[in-house]
Amino acid sequence: MSFAIERLEEPLSPNDLSAIADVAMAAFLDDPFFTFLSPSERQRRRGLRIFFGSFVRYLGPGRAVWVARHDGAIVGIAAWAEPEKYPAPFRDQILQSLQAFRALFVRPKALIDGLRYIMAIDHEHPKEPVWYLALLAVIPDHQRKGMGKELMAPVLEICDREGYDVYLETQKEDNLAYYRRVGCDVVNVLHPVKNGPPLWTLRRPTKA
Repeated sequence: MSFAIERLEEPLSPNDLSAIADVAMAAFLDDPFFTFLSPSERQRRRGLRIFFGSFVRYLGPGRAVWVARHDGAIVGIAAWAEPEKYPAPFRDQILQSLQAFRALFVRPKALIDGLRYIMAIDHEHPKEPVWYLALLAVIPDHQRKGMGKELMAPVLEICDREGYDVYLETQKEDNLAYYRRVGCDVVNVLHPVKNGPPLWTLRRPTKA
C-alpha cells in the first residue's frame, strides 16, 4: 500500500478539518475512553466527529498537522502543539469546551467525567517546552502498516535535531507497545474517574 506524508498548510481548510474528523472518528470508535463516555455507537460517532474536528481546529497558533494520503484521501493524521504553544490561548480553549459540550450534551454525566480527565491531563502536562502529540489517528483499514510511525517521523527528527522531548497521552493499553517502539516511556498512569479507564502519559527523550 502506498501513501504520501505531507504537512498541511495553515489555515486548515473546512474540507481538511472534515476529513480529519472522519479519520479520528473511525480510529477512536472502539476506544475504551470514548466508549466509557458514550456507550451508544450512534451517539459516539456523532460526538467523535464534533469533538475531534473542533479539537484540531482550536488547537491554537502552535498547531502543526501532518497527514497521510492514499489515492488523494486523508487516511491518517498527526496533530502537534509546538513547544511553549500548549495550552492554546484562552479563546480557543473556550471554543473547544463549547464543542465538547455539544458533543456530549446528551449524557450530562459524560460532561463531568470528561472534565475530570481534561483537568488531570492539564495538571500532568510538562511545564518545560516539549513537542506535544495531541492526536495520532489512522483509519482501521490502514493501521499496522507503518503509517503512524511515518506520520510522527518529521517531528521526531526535529526533536532530535533541536533537543526537544515528545510528550503524549493514550487511553488504550494496546498502544503502549507501539509507542515504546518509537522510543517513548510511560511516565504515569492516571485514574481521574472511579471505574473509568486509565490514561497513560508517555515521553520520548530527545536523542540530541
